[in-house]
Amino acid sequence: MPTRELVHAWLALLLLSYGTVLIASNGTQGSAWMAGGVLVLAGLKARVILARYLGLSASRFWMRVFDLVIGIFLAAAYALYLFGSGR
Repeated sequence: MPTRELVHAWLALLLLSYGTVLIASNGTQGSAWMAGGVLVLAGLKARVILARYLGLSASRFWMRVFDLVIGIFLAAAYALYLFGSGR
């Protein structure tokens, strides 16, 4: 992987992690929007890692498969969170 792409991916992961910290530090404990925001950022980070570091951006088919799997997993995690918190 070219160094420039590696740096861009690293910066994207850094910004997404910073966003996670901001959401976690400013949100009220246990709020649904905070949990959803953290899960969305986690999904974006997973996508960056899969696309850039694992090189799946070259394969449209595998990116779509992993997008679907990550989306289903995050939706299930959010549903379990909402179910567990009684909302």
